[in-house]
This record gives sequence, C-alpha cells and structure tokens, in this order.
Amino acid sequence: MIFITARFRVRPEHAEQWPEITREFTEATRAEPGCLWFDWSRSIADPAEYVLLEAFRDEEAGIAHVQSDHFRAAQEKLPPHLAETPRVINTTLPQNDWSELGELAVDR
Repeated sequence: MIFITARFRVRPEHAEQWPEITREFTEATRAEPGCLWFDWSRSIADPAEYVLLEAFRDEEAGIAHVQSDHFRAAQEKLPPHLAETPRVINTTLPQNDWSELGELAVDR
C-alpha cells in the first residue's frame, strides 16, 4: 500500500473551519475505490495543525487519486487557508491494513 502522512498548518483564523473546508475533498477521496483510509486528526499541542493519514491500495490507486478532479479542486481551494506548505512522508509498505502494536497488547 501507499501510506502518506501529511502535516497541515492552517491559518489560525481558519483552523476551526478546516474540517468543513476539506469536507468535499475528504468525502470524494474516501469514495475512491483504491482508498484504504483518509483520516484527519487535530494536534493537541497546536490547534492550527492537522495531520492527515491516508493510504491507497497500490501505486495505481495513488496515481488515480492525484489525477482526480477533486484532487485538482483541492489544489486550488486549500492553499489560501494554509499558513505554510504542508509537510509529507510518503512510503510504500508491504501490507494493506494496520498492524497490531504488540507491546501494548490488550488481553481480553
């Protein structure tokens, strides 16, 4: 799978509205057949920072994502709300879901 983590520093005056600003993009991406997940989280330390965890089935799905109409629309819509260019880690992993964190295993 293609696994991507991106940090978005949003302009403080737009931080509360960020989930709504990104709603259409998020919903359209989640509906892509090759999208495994596309999840936003908000930083506890910096309320103007959001972290996006996204995964796509394979390279083909990743390419389809960046070539989609909703991705191109986000390239136009999102930057005016950002304080800086997002930072990203993008890697390919030989799995298709989350692994368990064995060091914190829960016995049931």
